Amino acid sequence: MSKVPSSPRPFPRPKTAETSPRLAIGEIFAKLFPFFMNPRNLFEKVWDDHAVRELANGQTQLFIATHLIHEVTSPQAFGMLRERNLPVRYPERTFATVDHIVPTDEASEPYSDPLADAMIKELRRNCEDFQVTFFDVDTGKQGIIHVVGPEQGLTQPGMTIACGDSHTSTHGAFGAVAFGVGTSQVRDLLATQTMALNKLKVRRINVDGQLGPGVYAKDVILHIIRTLGVNGGTGFAYEYGGDVFDNFSMEERMTVCNMSIEGGARVGYVNPDETTFDYLKGRSYAPGHDLWDQAVERWQAYASDPGCGYDDVVLLRGEDVPPTVTWGINPGQAVGINETLPVPTEVDEGERAGVEEALEHMQLKAGAPVKGTKVDVAFIGSCTNSRISDLEEVAKRIKGHKVREDVKAIVVPGSQVVSLIAEEEGLHEVFIEAGFEWRAAGCSMCLAMNPDKLVDDELCASSSNRNFKGRQGSPTGRTMLMSPVMVAAAAVTGEVSDAREVFTK
Repeated sequence: MSKVPSSPRPFPRPKTAETSPRLAIGEIFAKLFPFFMNPRNLFEKVWDDHAVRELANGQTQLFIATHLIHEVTSPQAFGMLRERNLPVRYPERTFATVDHIVPTDEASEPYSDPLADAMIKELRRNCEDFQVTFFDVDTGKQGIIHVVGPEQGLTQPGMTIACGDSHTSTHGAFGAVAFGVGTSQVRDLLATQTMALNKLKVRRINVDGQLGPGVYAKDVILHIIRTLGVNGGTGFAYEYGGDVFDNFSMEERMTVCNMSIEGGARVGYVNPDETTFDYLKGRSYAPGHDLWDQAVERWQAYASDPGCGYDDVVLLRGEDVPPTVTWGINPGQAVGINETLPVPTEVDEGERAGVEEALEHMQLKAGAPVKGTKVDVAFIGSCTNSRISDLEEVAKRIKGHKVREDVKAIVVPGSQVVSLIAEEEGLHEVFIEAGFEWRAAGCSMCLAMNPDKLVDDELCASSSNRNFKGRQGSPTGRTMLMSPVMVAAAAVTGEVSDAREVFTK
């Protein structure tokens, strides 16, 4: 493979000396005679532009435009490089932050948790030794990697993006092909900037019409997963579109793409449009003024062509999406706020054991209303719902209300930038006045690789993305996923509630 330009923008396709002339001629032909070209969807375009070669096993060696790393999955990968005396191939394309283990209620170092303290020190050492940009806690840019990447302008249309974290699909909101990888693949990416992958099928999911009042992006993705199943997306990339997505902000699109992996899809994306470009303009790593028009023209070309093909198409209506909460132990076990819990004898035989297991773990009664379930903890945060628009929406609703005395409620901004903006707007004062704890940026109680954990069988109303057994730090802890506004309603009432009834003004 020929040398790739060192600048991280723009991101050209990788080329070999053998294929460059043919690719160039193909591009010229496509521009001059577009009506002769087969229409392609965005996934196909991005994949083709980053394919280095087809491997003997049928996989594609794919060039990765941007590699994002954090403290949990990178130490072993850097250790493997040291063992082989290998450098990071393109350090200017790799960006790091600390998020999973960093405490949200402890600012000074050394941290009281020796593992957390050791991991942040190890990430600092690796980034310094291998010349990788690190958004450390003293930079004002630290935060959850899937919040930091977009807000810094690192995430751009037409890119391939990888990270050692399953929720990397978040970045597809910008028209990128983004996916999580394992530690050995983190090593491969650091060493070669490429990885081997099987090409995915593409499912188009249209959500047309309008969402009702009190229905948010989190409800949309929970509804999609409930409809298609937690394994429904296996082998697919999900392309989201329709009226609802056209009207979504970038942060709403990120919420949906973030949880694509929970529906089994490896990738989830939205075609780039003016909303995308407006969000990116002026951000630190976005193209500057002199390159902006050229970048937008290139980004627009990545959008799926009219008449392109899909392996499957799903049609949904926004009006059919209710405020949705999970009741079980995977994100597909969900119901509308006014629905009742399933009865094992009334579900398909293949699902019966799973329903019984979930009801037993969650200590819920079959056939009972989900509304009214007692809540012990309320958590607003995670890479799904910790951005400034999430906090603004909740602060608007929660003002004048009080968290119930027997509920522990915390708000964890997704990044130091989000925290700063929120504090400049006075949102932290609204939350504190209502009875929430205002924390520093980090993953926090989403997965509890830090001091923020459930105790015993506490039940948490959470704006995060997973409700697996033990996910929030206690093997008997219970998690119910919902939108941030629904979490706030649960915090105020002490039970799962319809936010439309709680926040009437």
